[in-house]
Amino acid sequence: MRRGPYKSRSELAAMREPGRITALALQAVEAAVAPGVTTLELDAIAERVIRGEGAVPNFQLEPDYDHTLCVNVNDVVVHGVPDGYALQPGDLVTIDCGAMVGGFNGDAAISVVVPGGDPAVADARARLSEVTHDALWAGIAALASAKQLGEVGAAIEDHIEAHSDYGISEDYIGHGIGKRMHEEPPVFNYRTRVVGPAVKPGLCVAIEPIIHARGTETTVDDDGWTVRNADGADACQWEHSVAVHSGGIWVLTALDGGAERLRALGVEPTPIPDR
Repeated sequence: MRRGPYKSRSELAAMREPGRITALALQAVEAAVAPGVTTLELDAIAERVIRGEGAVPNFQLEPDYDHTLCVNVNDVVVHGVPDGYALQPGDLVTIDCGAMVGGFNGDAAISVVVPGGDPAVADARARLSEVTHDALWAGIAALASAKQLGEVGAAIEDHIEAHSDYGISEDYIGHGIGKRMHEEPPVFNYRTRVVGPAVKPGLCVAIEPIIHARGTETTVDDDGWTVRNADGADACQWEHSVAVHSGGIWVLTALDGGAERLRALGVEPTPIPDR
């Protein structure tokens, strides 16, 4: 019988390891972010961690993509290709990463402001990252009590609108995740007329608000991957893969399952049982 977007208990248990490894890779990359470090060096760090844990970088399994990370600096919205660019003080860097092990995938992203630089610029970028980060956690917290998946997007939109005049990308959204990195259902970052599937045990989604400091129009570089803000303004992304199971929710790509952030929002995450 078809289960739609819902996974079995054993599949949910298998999702824990790729999530954990993705989190470890991002932790190592975040620690390495500093002025003068190239985005290609960050890519190599992530690959070493992932392969050292017995997994493979799932971004490299995408057709015509050879890297472990997407690294989006300042006005890059998504899909920034690692290269020889050396990070500058005050840069806003989004690091998007994924790992595959045991036939299942993890996917997550963090954003970091490189220390130093013009204080006003750095503060503005830190604010954009903070609002995006907190919108992600508002969406995750909403998932814990939601009846329909669309409630996640509504919570993200509410948070963005309550704390800023930033733009929300409509072109790039979250997704289901499992044996493939990108699965059904779509996870919108804003209200939609379609309420989405029921939130019930077995649902695994990657929630990823992608937020623009100003307008949301984009262009694509000649490499065919790198998407930039057309107006040159900054963009930011935060992402976690999250599982719904019979005991509650668990943030697969947070080493504590999301406990620190979710408890502050009145939600207690529950570990996924072995079976």
